[in-house]
Amino acid sequence: MSIDTVVVRHVRAEELDALLELYAQMESGESPMPAAGRLDDFWRDALANPLLHYLGAEVDGRLAASCILVIVPNLIHGTRPYALIENVVTDQAHRRRGLGTAVLRQALRIAWDADCYKVMLLTGREEPGIHAFYENVGFAKGSKTAFTADAPDRG
Repeated sequence: MSIDTVVVRHVRAEELDALLELYAQMESGESPMPAAGRLDDFWRDALANPLLHYLGAEVDGRLAASCILVIVPNLIHGTRPYALIENVVTDQAHRRRGLGTAVLRQALRIAWDADCYKVMLLTGREEPGIHAFYENVGFAKGSKTAFTADAPDRG
């Protein structure tokens, strides 16, 4: 499979379970999902938000890679927005086949079409191969200094 033949599209409403299966492969240690009704409300609202783009690469009719692109309105830079990319994941059975690259390139196209002046992506992964992957898509390591603040434990 070449990345030229990969179908990259917005994740559909009925694919929430498939998206959550992909997320389960991330090494995030995230807290459990909310109750089904609350999750359904979140998903409906997220898909209706024109500033959120849940993107997926499809293989044999199923999601095999995904990311989310968030476009943020901005009062500086001539009111040009900026964007964030998060939750980049490729199914373990489909890695190193260009799917992640295709999803990220589509996210960048959407951001540039929205006139974003920059797109940011953070990773907590330290492996050189992961960093090279992001650099090969067009992200520059070291161009900014990232700071994060984690929410306090609510337990």
